[in-house]
Amino acid sequence: MDIFYPIQLLSNTITYTWFQIPTTSYFASALNFFIYDTIKIGILLVLINYLMAITRYYFPTNKVRDLLAKRAWYGLDYLLAAILGVITPFCSCSSIPLFIGFLSAGIPLGVTFSFLIASPLVNESSLILFPALFGLKTTIIYNLAGIIIAVIGGLLIQKLNFQKYVNPQFLKFKSKLEFKNNQQKISLKKLIPLWWSEAMKISLSIFPYVLLGVALGALIHGFIPNSLIEQYLSQKTWYSVPLAAILGVPLYANSVTVIPIIEALVGKGIPLGTALAFMTATVTLSIPEALILKQAMKWQLLAAFFGITTLGIVLIGYVFNLFT
Repeated sequence: MDIFYPIQLLSNTITYTWFQIPTTSYFASALNFFIYDTIKIGILLVLINYLMAITRYYFPTNKVRDLLAKRAWYGLDYLLAAILGVITPFCSCSSIPLFIGFLSAGIPLGVTFSFLIASPLVNESSLILFPALFGLKTTIIYNLAGIIIAVIGGLLIQKLNFQKYVNPQFLKFKSKLEFKNNQQKISLKKLIPLWWSEAMKISLSIFPYVLLGVALGALIHGFIPNSLIEQYLSQKTWYSVPLAAILGVPLYANSVTVIPIIEALVGKGIPLGTALAFMTATVTLSIPEALILKQAMKWQLLAAFFGITTLGIVLIGYVFNLFT
């Protein structure tokens, strides 16, 4: 069941009933996408930041850091973050609110990146739709590879000591309520509006860039024809996999949208690894995602994230082209 289905119904009603735009129009596709993603990401942004405000009050950031930094997890924390990404039905932009919430809760940077990579890359679509379309073997290999990329990507980000490139507003966020919690008890009646105030403060600082990112994603989604992508991916050369990954990065779609396109491409003779590299880059990395993330980090960290993840995607493509 798609938990965001009511938002899709609302988007369809606004686009096709209220504005009466023909369903075959490129503009209709772009507008529908913009309405849907703006509402969905906006709700997630506020909800997750509200939950994080509650978490910071009852489980302050210093305790979170101590739990994750002072105990030997031997990489299990990265694996758990990746698994959390698997069970959250988010696209690349929708996973950002939870990523920011993790940062503000004091969770180590590399662990948060493992979640950010895994959330759009390995999800319910790749687990449910893949077996019917590509077979069980391909499904298992793809999902295991996705989790491995997420874990290794997070470990590399942490090892490179890139915390200095995170916006201090999120990395060193110190809740006023956290201080008050150490001094006195506050009634629930007073806590609820205070939690809301904290959640809205962070959400409003990010939301303008969400609008910008989603607007760009909607234009790409609505106006770039599939035939253009097919033309470039059909080239069976050594550079076809990196090219597929590069072509996928500027686009913006979730796996439910792009998997049927990948099935059609494979049916037309495009190598499976090339098609999967394109799909993986499309759902994991995007220009809209970069625009939103840029508010939480400096370009050095953003470049490292895109570079490490793109390298992993290219390796997946080569592996599938070699063994399938």
